[in-house]
Amino acid sequence: MRIALCLLAALPSCFSLLARTPEERIPSQRTLVYFQDHHMLLASNTPEEFEGESTQTTRIKKRIAKAEAPQNGTQHIYKTISNIDLPLYVFQNQQSQVHNKRPAIVFFFGGGWSGGSPVQFEKQCEHFSKRGMVAITVEYRVSSRHAVKIDDCIEDAKSAMRWVRAHAEELDIDPNRIAAAGGSAGGHLAACTAIMDKFDASSDDKAISAKPNALVLFNPALAIAWDERMPEAVRAIAQQKMSGRSRAPIQDVSPLTYASTEQPPCIMFFGTADRLLQGAQLYQEDSTEAGNLCEIVTYDGKGHGFFNSGEHYDLTLAAADTFFVDCGWLSKQ
Repeated sequence: MRIALCLLAALPSCFSLLARTPEERIPSQRTLVYFQDHHMLLASNTPEEFEGESTQTTRIKKRIAKAEAPQNGTQHIYKTISNIDLPLYVFQNQQSQVHNKRPAIVFFFGGGWSGGSPVQFEKQCEHFSKRGMVAITVEYRVSSRHAVKIDDCIEDAKSAMRWVRAHAEELDIDPNRIAAAGGSAGGHLAACTAIMDKFDASSDDKAISAKPNALVLFNPALAIAWDERMPEAVRAIAQQKMSGRSRAPIQDVSPLTYASTEQPPCIMFFGTADRLLQGAQLYQEDSTEAGNLCEIVTYDGKGHGFFNSGEHYDLTLAAADTFFVDCGWLSKQ
């Protein structure tokens, strides 16, 4: 079924998808029990919950002044705003699929919309470029380096997606096979490019779609505003954690608000100890009920950021690769 849905998603302006069976959906009662026990779901895990922390993560905590650039990849400036050049880095295997248009994947780093750098997904980019895709990791504005809100981060993500599609010809990309990907806050931004019709930069060419044809999300922050299915006790926590983070009402920048809209095939990876998982399960419930393909792959006992290194870097990368094979974008290894 995944192959058929991915093929449908590759059609321009058409994301007609099939629903999962009711047995495959996440029971809302089980979700509510979790909320009652934990009273937290938002993008604010404590530092000790993060796994696979690297020097890049340490730099986030120190609120670095400049984003670290990948060692490899070709730099392109996809947007200039307020005299700030925003780069993305393109990874291509020039030997693969010569003269054929290739699928692409565009990564957005995590860091709570306040830190992080495109280096986070450099290794994933190298993997997918060797597999024959065009892989891209994007720098966007964050609050530790720029006076921005979440709204601005969404604008930058959509600008990057438009730039990639606008330059598909010169990069040998199939404009109908572009995936958005990201981790945590970056996963939030990737999802936003698929489901939000607002938050477009004034400099963007709106005639070019920012919507991806597939989503690959690593513990994304999909429920950053209170939802009526959550216990009332969560409301105050949600307001405290996200107060002032956006110019628009926080519900307007929360992907859960839009989960019932048409969207491309989506796969997510979560550790079962990650508090963001339950918000993602609400998102999955709404999305599948609307007829979308939305899968969550879980890893027992793992916390937030578990995919960044070690065994679970390999496991999640292999699962993402299989997702693209099932979509018909890649051949089996």
